[in-house]
Amino acid sequence: MNFEISNLPERTVKPRSYGVNMIMDKGLSIREAENMIQAAGHLIDFVKLGFGTSLITGGLDEKIKFYQKEGIRLYFGGTLFEAFVIRKDIDGYKRVLDKYKMDTVEISDGSMDMDHDLKCSYINEFSKNFTVLSEVGSKRVDVILSDEQWVQEMITEHQAGSSFVIAEARETGNIGIYDKTGAAKNSLIHLITKNSDVNKILWEAPQKNQQLYFINEFGPNVNLGNIAPVDVIPLETIRIGLRGDTFFNFLPDNLKQS
Repeated sequence: MNFEISNLPERTVKPRSYGVNMIMDKGLSIREAENMIQAAGHLIDFVKLGFGTSLITGGLDEKIKFYQKEGIRLYFGGTLFEAFVIRKDIDGYKRVLDKYKMDTVEISDGSMDMDHDLKCSYINEFSKNFTVLSEVGSKRVDVILSDEQWVQEMITEHQAGSSFVIAEARETGNIGIYDKTGAAKNSLIHLITKNSDVNKILWEAPQKNQQLYFINEFGPNVNLGNIAPVDVIPLETIRIGLRGDTFFNFLPDNLKQS
């Protein structure tokens, strides 16, 4: 904090085991990445090099080294993992991880069909040498999971070795745990948290109204992902009650206006 102000909620600090922010890098330049970290690096826990952008982003090696030097937990988007899997080249994916000295991996099946037992075997295998984030939910509108499937897959992926299980929403926030308008599926979300530790779930929440929903439901230290670089600091103001949407959330009753 640059100065003191009373009655703010307690926020976890880095290195955080919960209350994390996962930021989506969809092809930032090195200078843009540097600017983001200069302003908000203390608020950023994970950076995801979104979907398959790492294959074609200029200056990738330099950018990865920069993030790693700054202590950011960096990983390739799950779609890249799936692109190697569907080509039956998991060894090629491992070589990419080794080339860039990555220590975090996302295991997902959002773009392709994958037997869930096979997915869990990948989670278990990679968790022996990497921090694993796995993702439940599909990016395809034609694939619909029942609420019970959501719950069971999250449980088994945690058991297989995932440090965080990501709840799918895409970078647009209109699928998975949200309906097509971007509204949260409240009953599904609360069923998930009834059966899994909310501190081990990373909710994709690219839209402000979605971030606000989770903070109101689960408090300032809920894990949120797919945050745009320009939204890191605005999100933190929502978390700690320094934005109109949550202004009164953390104030004692004697300071609240009737």
